[in-house]
Amino acid sequence: MELRRVVVTGIGSLTPVGNSKDEYWNAITSGTSGAAPITRFDASVFKTKFACEVKNWNAADHFDRKSERKHDLFSMFAVVAARECMTDSGLDTEQTNLDRAGVIWGSGIGGIGTFQEQVREYVLGDGTPRFNPFFIPKMIADIASGHISMEYGFRGPNFSTVSACASSTNAMIDAFNYIRLGKADVMIAGGSEAAIIESGIGGFNALHALSTRNDSPETASRPFDKDRDGFVLGEGAGAMMLEDLEHAQKRGAKIYAEIVGGGMSADAHHITAPHPEGLGALNVMRMALEDAHMNADEIDYINVHGTSTPLGDIAEVKAIQKVFGEHAFKLNISSTKSMTGHLLGAAGAIEAIACVLSIENGVVPPTINHFTDDEGLDLKLNFTFNQAQERKVNAALSNTFGFGGHNASVIFRRFE
Repeated sequence: MELRRVVVTGIGSLTPVGNSKDEYWNAITSGTSGAAPITRFDASVFKTKFACEVKNWNAADHFDRKSERKHDLFSMFAVVAARECMTDSGLDTEQTNLDRAGVIWGSGIGGIGTFQEQVREYVLGDGTPRFNPFFIPKMIADIASGHISMEYGFRGPNFSTVSACASSTNAMIDAFNYIRLGKADVMIAGGSEAAIIESGIGGFNALHALSTRNDSPETASRPFDKDRDGFVLGEGAGAMMLEDLEHAQKRGAKIYAEIVGGGMSADAHHITAPHPEGLGALNVMRMALEDAHMNADEIDYINVHGTSTPLGDIAEVKAIQKVFGEHAFKLNISSTKSMTGHLLGAAGAIEAIACVLSIENGVVPPTINHFTDDEGLDLKLNFTFNQAQERKVNAALSNTFGFGGHNASVIFRRFE
């Protein structure tokens, strides 16, 4: 069958460096770090005392009191990002077949804040099981897509993808597939996460996954630097409107870029560590290129997973060099996690947005916090260290890899 073409017609973002699409883009192209001491709870006894929190957040600015009671923070982030995305897309729900409009949303953890709060209240109480009637609906990872669909009356495909840090990339790939197979016309796809709480920081500390550079939070996320010591936990949301090309053109929508391919693979190696030779990463990038019917030398920019962990950064670079060969030295590579921190299940969404905006604006955001070269990496590669670089970006690839060995890559191309 002939596959439909799918384009990006709307963007919404709520991140540690900006609470809108434009704020986010301006921050990541200017090299702004979102890391700072944690304000959500007293982190003084934790090994890591900082994170990349969303700034100036007030739920009352977005939800009335009755609505707020039904949401975990992760689903509030989701709805706010989706609202910006809808407004940006200009989609008129009265002129849209809502049976062919859907939402696919990713979250690695979902309502962990709600879960922690309810368990704490039970344990510290008198033993009587008094649980909030919204406990389960607030906690489950799929509720974000449900809230978004209810807000706009979208009655098409609706579900959540859960694949750790690859979750929202999987959501975008699934939405892309539904549209190109003719099963939907428009889809809101993205992801959200809100895990900066005691159990989130404590759990990742127990895994030795987080940076402990408490004396300098803003320089703690340093992908590809010799002295990297772990990632910085982030939070927020990113949303994209994916749309059938003919549908978008018929309504005169602005087209940011075209989504042309996606790949999914598994390391089948370890619950938290990447395959040492980057086998899963290698496979997923090749799959994405094959799906897009593109050659490796057609990619201009890779927004890497690049979490700032000692093993992960090296494995990903090995995979890039094997997939792209000599063309790897002509690419721009950057990790925007150096600024936003790691948004876990929402990482793919905001990093895909960075790819789309790099295509639109002809600018590659930097990998900040590079101080010391790592002899284990080929430094002839262009990691876009410390400063954004101008270049025409015709095609960009976004990588996300998650605990459990889940890998997902997605490719965006300039719309012709």
